Amino acid sequence: MVVTFRSKAAGEVIMLGEHAKPILEIAGKALGDTLPERGVFTPEQLPAAIAGIERALAVTKDPKFDEDDPEEAAMARQYVGLGQRAFPLLDLLRRANAKGVNVTWE
Repeated sequence: MVVTFRSKAAGEVIMLGEHAKPILEIAGKALGDTLPERGVFTPEQLPAAIAGIERALAVTKDPKFDEDDPEEAAMARQYVGLGQRAFPLLDLLRRANAKGVNVTWE
């Protein structure tokens, strides 16, 4: 499933559902087992959502890879951390918060 986040504050952010769901949960959305087809962050919810993602990023540690080990070097090239995955959405949420507009997804 592909999830597209939209706001009048900035362009679209597109993620795979498997990557979007944990970030949405970190941002305070109680989703259960499945990602709903549609959702919204209202302007009132944006500060808490932003704070939740920022807290998670502050405590998340990326693994250290030994670049001299060919196997670990290959893993390092493929690794995508929470910060990399969350940043585009976090930026969109911040822009929407600054303008006081919704962020929707579907």
